[in-house]
Amino acid sequence: MPLLEAALNGDRDHPGVPRTPEELARDAELCAAAGADALHLHPFDLAGRETLAAEASAAAIRAVHAACPGIPISLSTSADIEADPARRLDLISAWSELPELVTANQGEDGIAELCEHLIDRGVGIEAGLLTVADAEAFVESGLAPRCVRALVEPLGEEPEEALAEAEAIEAVLADAKVGLEQVHHGDGMASWAINERGAARGHGIRTGLEDTTVLPDGSEARGNADLVRAAAAILG
Repeated sequence: MPLLEAALNGDRDHPGVPRTPEELARDAELCAAAGADALHLHPFDLAGRETLAAEASAAAIRAVHAACPGIPISLSTSADIEADPARRLDLISAWSELPELVTANQGEDGIAELCEHLIDRGVGIEAGLLTVADAEAFVESGLAPRCVRALVEPLGEEPEEALAEAEAIEAVLADAKVGLEQVHHGDGMASWAINERGAARGHGIRTGLEDTTVLPDGSEARGNADLVRAAAAILG
Protein backbone atom coordinates (compact mmCIF):
# COMPACT_ATOMS: atom_id res chain seq x y z
CA MET A 1 0.00 0.00 0.00
CA PRO A 2 1.41 3.45 -0.88
CA LEU A 3 2.33 5.77 1.99
CA LEU A 4 -0.27 8.07 3.52
CA GLU A 5 1.31 11.04 5.28
CA ALA A 6 -0.59 13.47 7.51
CA ALA A 7 0.56 17.11 7.58
CA LEU A 8 -0.86 18.29 10.87
CA ASN A 9 -0.37 22.04 10.98
CA GLY A 10 1.71 24.84 9.47
CA ASP A 11 0.28 28.34 9.20
CA ARG A 12 -3.16 27.37 7.89
CA ASP A 13 -6.04 29.25 9.54
CA HIS A 14 -8.47 26.68 10.93
CA PRO A 15 -9.79 26.14 14.47
CA GLY A 16 -8.63 22.53 14.42
CA VAL A 17 -4.94 23.23 13.70
CA PRO A 18 -2.83 21.69 16.52
CA ARG A 19 0.10 23.73 17.80
CA THR A 20 1.10 22.71 21.33
CA PRO A 21 2.82 19.37 21.97
CA GLU A 22 -0.33 18.11 23.68
CA GLU A 23 -2.53 19.12 20.74
CA LEU A 24 -0.10 17.57 18.27
CA ALA A 25 -0.01 14.32 20.21
CA ARG A 26 -3.80 14.10 20.38
CA ASP A 27 -4.20 14.85 16.67
CA ALA A 28 -1.39 12.49 15.71
CA GLU A 29 -3.09 9.65 17.54
CA LEU A 30 -6.39 10.32 15.76
CA CYS A 31 -4.64 10.49 12.38
CA ALA A 32 -2.77 7.25 12.98
CA ALA A 33 -6.06 5.56 13.82
CA ALA A 34 -7.53 6.98 10.60
CA GLY A 35 -4.75 5.45 8.49
CA ALA A 36 -1.72 7.77 8.53
CA ASP A 37 1.63 6.01 8.12
CA ALA A 38 3.80 9.10 8.75
CA LEU A 39 3.28 12.44 10.48
CA HIS A 40 4.58 15.80 9.30
CA LEU A 41 4.50 18.74 11.70
CA HIS A 42 5.74 22.24 12.49
CA PRO A 43 6.66 22.96 16.12
CA PHE A 44 5.38 26.22 17.63
CA ASP A 45 6.89 28.34 20.38
CA LEU A 46 5.07 29.62 23.48
CA ALA A 47 4.04 32.77 21.60
CA GLY A 48 2.25 30.67 18.99
CA ARG A 49 4.83 31.14 16.21
CA GLU A 50 6.31 28.41 14.04
CA THR A 51 9.87 27.72 15.13
CA LEU A 52 12.95 25.63 14.44
CA ALA A 53 14.24 26.10 18.00
CA ALA A 54 15.62 22.98 19.66
CA GLU A 55 13.46 23.03 22.81
CA ALA A 56 10.14 23.40 21.01
CA SER A 57 11.12 20.84 18.39
CA ALA A 58 12.14 18.30 21.03
CA ALA A 59 8.92 18.80 22.98
CA ALA A 60 6.81 18.20 19.88
CA ILE A 61 8.78 15.11 18.89
CA ARG A 62 8.60 13.58 22.37
CA ALA A 63 4.86 14.15 22.67
CA VAL A 64 4.03 12.68 19.26
CA HIS A 65 6.36 9.71 19.69
CA ALA A 66 4.72 8.93 23.02
CA ALA A 67 1.28 9.06 21.45
CA CYS A 68 2.21 7.18 18.27
CA PRO A 69 5.17 4.87 18.92
CA GLY A 70 6.69 3.47 15.76
CA ILE A 71 5.21 6.08 13.41
CA PRO A 72 7.90 8.26 11.79
CA ILE A 73 7.83 12.02 12.34
CA SER A 74 8.85 14.54 9.69
CA LEU A 75 9.66 18.09 10.79
CA SER A 76 9.56 21.11 8.53
CA THR A 77 12.75 23.02 7.68
CA SER A 78 10.92 25.62 5.58
CA ALA A 79 12.49 28.98 4.86
CA ASP A 80 9.06 30.42 5.68
CA ILE A 81 9.96 29.69 9.32
CA GLU A 82 13.52 31.03 9.15
CA ALA A 83 14.53 32.82 5.95
CA ASP A 84 18.23 33.30 6.70
CA PRO A 85 20.08 30.13 5.59
CA ALA A 86 22.90 30.47 8.12
CA ARG A 87 20.51 31.12 11.00
CA ARG A 88 18.35 28.18 9.92
CA LEU A 89 21.34 25.84 9.84
CA ASP A 90 22.43 27.04 13.29
CA LEU A 91 18.99 26.39 14.75
CA ILE A 92 18.74 22.91 13.24
CA SER A 93 22.32 22.07 14.22
CA ALA A 94 21.23 22.65 17.84
CA TRP A 95 18.45 20.03 17.70
CA SER A 96 18.98 17.67 20.62
CA GLU A 97 16.16 15.27 19.72
CA LEU A 98 15.99 14.28 16.08
CA PRO A 99 12.98 13.36 13.98
CA GLU A 100 13.14 10.41 11.64
CA LEU A 101 12.67 12.75 8.68
CA VAL A 102 12.55 16.35 7.56
CA THR A 103 11.02 18.02 4.54
CA ALA A 104 13.62 20.06 2.66
CA ASN A 105 12.31 22.31 -0.10
CA GLN A 106 14.85 22.10 -2.89
CA GLY A 107 14.32 25.61 -4.23
CA GLU A 108 15.46 27.33 -1.04
CA ASP A 109 18.82 29.01 -0.45
CA GLY A 110 21.22 26.87 1.56
CA ILE A 111 19.16 23.70 1.22
CA ALA A 112 22.00 21.48 -0.04
CA GLU A 113 24.18 22.28 2.99
CA LEU A 114 21.23 21.73 5.31
CA CYS A 115 20.47 18.36 3.72
CA GLU A 116 24.09 17.28 4.02
CA HIS A 117 24.12 18.22 7.70
CA LEU A 118 20.95 16.26 8.46
CA ILE A 119 21.95 13.22 6.40
CA ASP A 120 25.22 13.10 8.33
CA ARG A 121 23.17 13.04 11.54
CA GLY A 122 21.04 10.13 10.30
CA VAL A 123 17.88 12.11 9.48
CA GLY A 124 15.99 11.11 6.35
CA ILE A 125 15.26 13.73 3.70
CA GLU A 126 11.90 14.23 2.05
CA ALA A 127 12.91 16.39 -0.90
CA GLY A 128 10.22 19.01 -1.48
CA LEU A 129 9.67 19.73 -5.18
CA LEU A 130 7.25 22.64 -5.56
CA THR A 131 8.13 23.47 -9.17
CA VAL A 132 9.82 22.01 -12.22
CA ALA A 133 12.82 24.22 -11.43
CA ASP A 134 13.03 22.60 -7.97
CA ALA A 135 13.00 19.15 -9.56
CA GLU A 136 15.72 20.11 -12.01
CA ALA A 137 17.87 21.57 -9.23
CA PHE A 138 17.34 18.42 -7.17
CA VAL A 139 18.50 16.20 -10.03
CA GLU A 140 21.55 18.41 -10.58
CA SER A 141 22.46 18.38 -6.87
CA GLY A 142 23.14 14.66 -6.81
CA LEU A 143 21.29 14.34 -3.49
CA ALA A 144 18.61 11.97 -4.73
CA PRO A 145 20.38 8.67 -3.93
CA ARG A 146 20.79 9.80 -0.32
CA CYS A 147 17.17 10.89 0.22
CA VAL A 148 14.21 8.87 1.46
CA ARG A 149 11.53 10.19 -0.87
CA ALA A 150 10.50 13.02 -3.15
CA LEU A 151 7.50 15.18 -2.37
CA VAL A 152 5.73 16.26 -5.54
CA GLU A 153 3.89 19.30 -4.21
CA PRO A 154 2.70 21.91 -6.74
CA LEU A 155 1.23 24.82 -4.80
CA GLY A 156 -1.26 26.31 -7.26
CA GLU A 157 -4.85 26.15 -6.02
CA GLU A 158 -6.29 25.82 -9.54
CA PRO A 159 -6.57 22.05 -10.12
CA GLU A 160 -5.69 21.92 -13.82
CA GLU A 161 -2.55 24.05 -13.38
CA ALA A 162 -1.50 22.04 -10.33
CA LEU A 163 -2.01 18.76 -12.17
CA ALA A 164 0.09 19.96 -15.10
CA GLU A 165 2.89 21.00 -12.74
CA ALA A 166 2.78 17.64 -10.93
CA GLU A 167 3.02 15.81 -14.24
CA ALA A 168 5.97 17.94 -15.31
CA ILE A 169 7.81 17.45 -12.00
CA GLU A 170 7.28 13.70 -12.21
CA ALA A 171 8.60 13.72 -15.78
CA VAL A 172 11.85 15.42 -14.68
CA LEU A 173 12.40 12.68 -12.10
CA ALA A 174 11.58 9.94 -14.59
CA ASP A 175 13.87 11.36 -17.26
CA ALA A 176 16.72 11.46 -14.74
CA LYS A 177 15.88 7.92 -13.61
CA VAL A 178 15.35 9.03 -10.02
CA GLY A 179 13.71 5.99 -8.49
CA LEU A 180 12.81 7.48 -5.11
CA GLU A 181 9.46 6.79 -3.52
CA GLN A 182 7.16 9.71 -4.29
CA VAL A 183 4.45 11.35 -2.17
CA HIS A 184 2.08 13.69 -4.00
CA HIS A 185 0.06 16.53 -2.48
CA GLY A 186 -1.18 20.00 -3.33
CA ASP A 187 -2.81 23.06 -1.85
CA GLY A 188 -6.42 23.86 -1.08
CA MET A 189 -9.05 22.20 -3.25
CA ALA A 190 -6.36 21.26 -5.80
CA SER A 191 -4.82 18.96 -3.20
CA TRP A 192 -7.48 16.33 -3.86
CA ALA A 193 -6.88 16.34 -7.60
CA ILE A 194 -3.16 15.89 -6.94
CA ASN A 195 -3.85 13.12 -4.42
CA GLU A 196 -6.11 11.27 -6.85
CA ARG A 197 -3.60 11.52 -9.70
CA GLY A 198 -0.73 10.42 -7.49
CA ALA A 199 -2.64 7.47 -6.03
CA ALA A 200 -3.74 6.34 -9.49
CA ARG A 201 -0.08 6.25 -10.52
CA GLY A 202 0.88 4.15 -7.50
CA HIS A 203 2.46 6.93 -5.45
CA GLY A 204 1.98 7.88 -1.82
CA ILE A 205 -0.15 10.88 -0.94
CA ARG A 206 -0.28 13.51 1.80
CA THR A 207 -3.11 15.47 3.35
CA GLY A 208 -3.85 17.45 6.48
CA LEU A 209 -4.61 20.97 7.62
CA GLU A 210 -1.26 22.22 6.35
CA ASP A 211 -2.45 21.39 2.84
CA THR A 212 -6.20 21.96 2.85
CA THR A 213 -9.17 22.61 5.13
CA VAL A 214 -11.78 21.12 2.80
CA LEU A 215 -12.86 17.58 2.01
CA PRO A 216 -13.14 16.25 -1.55
CA ASP A 217 -16.80 17.35 -1.73
CA GLY A 218 -15.83 20.93 -0.82
CA SER A 219 -17.20 20.81 2.71
CA GLU A 220 -15.12 22.04 5.63
CA ALA A 221 -13.15 19.36 7.48
CA ARG A 222 -13.51 19.28 11.25
CA GLY A 223 -9.87 18.38 11.63
CA ASN A 224 -6.95 16.35 10.39
CA ALA A 225 -8.52 12.97 11.02
CA ASP A 226 -11.40 13.77 8.62
CA LEU A 227 -8.87 14.59 5.90
CA VAL A 228 -6.82 11.46 6.55
CA ARG A 229 -9.93 9.27 6.31
CA ALA A 230 -10.79 10.87 2.96
CA ALA A 231 -7.24 10.29 1.68
CA ALA A 232 -7.27 6.68 2.91
CA ALA A 233 -10.43 6.14 0.87
CA ILE A 234 -8.58 7.35 -2.25
CA LEU A 235 -5.82 4.82 -1.64
CA GLY A 236 -8.45 2.12 -1.12
